[in-house]
This record gives sequence, C-alpha cells and structure tokens, in this order.
Amino acid sequence: MKVFQKIVFALTTFVLALLSFGCAEKRSNEVVVYTYDSFVSEWGPGPELEKKFKEKTGLTLRLVDCGDALMALSRAEIEKNNVQADAILGLDTNCAKRAIDANILFPYETQNKSAIAQELYDSLQKSGESFITPFDFSHFAMIFDTESKVPAPETLSDLANPIYEKKIILMDPRTSTPGLGFVAWTESVFGKDALDFWKKLKPNILTFSPSWSAGYGLFTNGEAPLVISYTTSPAYHVEYDKSDRFRAILFPEGHPWSVEGVAILNGAKNPEGAKKFIDFLTSEEGQAVLPLTQWMYPANGSVRLPQSYQKAAPIPAKTLVSDPDSVQSLSEEVVKILSE
Repeated sequence: MKVFQKIVFALTTFVLALLSFGCAEKRSNEVVVYTYDSFVSEWGPGPELEKKFKEKTGLTLRLVDCGDALMALSRAEIEKNNVQADAILGLDTNCAKRAIDANILFPYETQNKSAIAQELYDSLQKSGESFITPFDFSHFAMIFDTESKVPAPETLSDLANPIYEKKIILMDPRTSTPGLGFVAWTESVFGKDALDFWKKLKPNILTFSPSWSAGYGLFTNGEAPLVISYTTSPAYHVEYDKSDRFRAILFPEGHPWSVEGVAILNGAKNPEGAKKFIDFLTSEEGQAVLPLTQWMYPANGSVRLPQSYQKAAPIPAKTLVSDPDSVQSLSEEVVKILSE
C-alpha cells in the first residue's frame, strides 16, 4: 500500500510539474495563492477579492482551496522544491514559526506596513525579517448555542464537566488552525497540567473535525451546543441571520489570539504578482472586504467596522501567548490521547 501511495504521489508531482512548465509563460498574468476553504467559498472574501484585484492590477488571482490553513502549509512544504503557488494565505500565530523554519517563504515588506499595528507583525515573526504580512486577526473563543439545554461554561476548566459529554466540537490540530489554537489555549492556561485537562475533556468531544468549516457547520446544524471558533463569529449571525442565538463566551483565564498572515513562497513563478496581491490585500480597499465576509478584524486600522461587531464581537480583557514549540509538542500528545 505504501509503495502504491509513493507511486501515486510521484505521478501527481510529475503531472503538476508538466502543467506548471506548460503554463510558465502565462503565469506573469496570474497569481496563484494557497489558502483555506472558507476563504474561497462563495460567502467568503475570495470571490470579491479576485474581482477587485483584477480591476486594480489587471492580474488574475487564483485562490486554491487546500482545506484548512495547516493543509495549505503542508502542501507548500511538500512542494518546496517544485513550487506550484506564488503565495500562501492563512498562516497564523501558532504555525508561523513552522513555516519560517521550513525555509519556504520569501521575505517581503508591504507598502502598507505603517497602517498595520506592530504587535500583529510581532506575533508572526521569528526575527526582524518580514516573512509574513498580517491581514486579519481575532481571538479564539467557545461559541455557545443559547437555545441548548445546558448552561454556558464560565471558565475553560468547566469544559471538562461531565454535563458537556459529547457536546463540544473541536478541530484537528494537525490540519486546522483553530484546532491548533485550542491546544495553544490549554497550554497557556494549564501549562504542565494540560494533558490531564485533555484526558478529562475527551468524553465531552463530539468530534474532531478536519477543518473550521466542517466543525462550525455541524455546530450551526445543531449537532452540539459548543464549538471552538472566534470572538467575531457571532457577528455574522447578527448581521445576516438577525439573531443573537450564538454567543462568544469570555473566560476569566484569558484568550489566545489568531493573527493571520500572507507570504510569498520561495521559488514563486510570479513573485512580483504576489507582492502586488499582498499590497492589495492590506490596502484599505482590500481590507474593507474582510469584515462582512471573513468575519475577522482587518489588520489595517483605517477600516471601519459594521455595527454587528459592536453588538456581538466581544474583546477579551486578557490575550494569552504560547510558545509554538510547546504547543506543537502538546498537540502531538493530545492526538495520541484522543486516538486511544
């Protein structure tokens, strides 16, 4: 079976290489970006950004759905010696170091850097070089269905209470940035006791979905009353569903944040086009697309937010910070526990 998989992978890589070679002359007019499913969906920012980018630059933006951001990163790592995309979008606070250490990124400093808070840059950089450019951010939070028959948890520790048996939806930290973000949350709060917390939490996890879209979809379909997402997620329901049924719960322990970034890939066939995309995405015009499609705070501070954010996107009093290496180590142990 392993031999068969290797053959399939080799053939796939060969075909991609041929396609890439055949299209090389056309790539000066196209920018290829690896990203995640919700970004490219019809209700996400992708379609509008593709349209506006074409109008602004004359270049075609092709957003490639890789599933979740960590899947996009894994694909870019596999292809590092035969790069198929020009940029990667969705690298966040907990996986930025991994991307930089893999030597798959090309440094670039956007012309809009002065409009972006330095603390957003700091959360994505291993050193002074600007490998990853922030484009949005929010805090991780548990989203609660107020119409459920269980009370809302008041602390992170409460999630291990037997009352929430099979009532929590999480995402796989190997493939999903919110999944890894929740692991980072437990590492920040419980430290060396984090694994003990996960052992108690295990009976309460309904599913470990591969991506945010899959997990949040189960939640809104009523499969469970709690899901890991972002403090900004309920603003969507206020804006479009005219409902405050779903609420982000703020815990006294604090919340980790997710700063998402975009970066140029080493060996990109159209690096100049990738630079133009990053400049456009971080411009006021590009950033204005995000609040009502991406449902995250735009990194460019000049963008005006809709009222739904004021009503349903609470800001935690405390932002938690984790060590990426510790989070990765804990993630591996968590997967083992949940696989037993």
